[in-house]
Amino acid sequence: MQMLGTFIKPMHREGVKFVAAFAVITLVLFLIWDVLGWIGVGLTVWCYYFFRDPERVPPDRPGLVISPADGIVSLIEPAVPPAELGMPDMALTRVSIFMNVFNCHVNRAPVAGEVTAIAYRPGMFLNASLDKASTDNERNGLRIEMEDGRSIAVVQIAGLVARRIVCFIEPGTRLAAGERFGLIRFGSRLDVYLPAGVAPQVRLGQTMVAGETVIADLTQPPVLQ
Repeated sequence: MQMLGTFIKPMHREGVKFVAAFAVITLVLFLIWDVLGWIGVGLTVWCYYFFRDPERVPPDRPGLVISPADGIVSLIEPAVPPAELGMPDMALTRVSIFMNVFNCHVNRAPVAGEVTAIAYRPGMFLNASLDKASTDNERNGLRIEMEDGRSIAVVQIAGLVARRIVCFIEPGTRLAAGERFGLIRFGSRLDVYLPAGVAPQVRLGQTMVAGETVIADLTQPPVLQ
């Protein structure tokens, strides 16, 4: 059973209707031509894999910022958080994580705290790996206030293929680090805005695991901006 669990992961409930639709289409394709049917089987398996929702174990140490998404670090740069989140109008270090269509797309809280703001903004569907995707694309931002009074912003950004941002929570929700808060369909990006003076501990191109990979350590001495 342990070996089976290595390859077969539980699926998030958001994926049930999509897998069911793929399965029905696959049955129709088999009636038309077996080759098309087997292609449908492959696509159905991929859809199930896309919506996988494995358990993750966050680091057992307070003061860490952990990755909200699986994927690759695509950008690390200073940027002002989205104005709709009500954060100070100043540049903070932004760490962007790009998710391709093969990554797990369940998003997790980077820190423990209270969600003091959730703001959705419609927009374009540019390639999520581009810098301007942060400002031009459809997005949904969360502001999470930690016990020490500092806030972190995490922003879900739709991409070239992604057409649906899903957020499971509401303002006032208290999240544990690594707790699920949303997902994006299909292929996208997440931005994390670190508090002032906090230096990232990741590099461009690094592979991230949602709920487990450490982005930054809030207990380290502040870095002068």
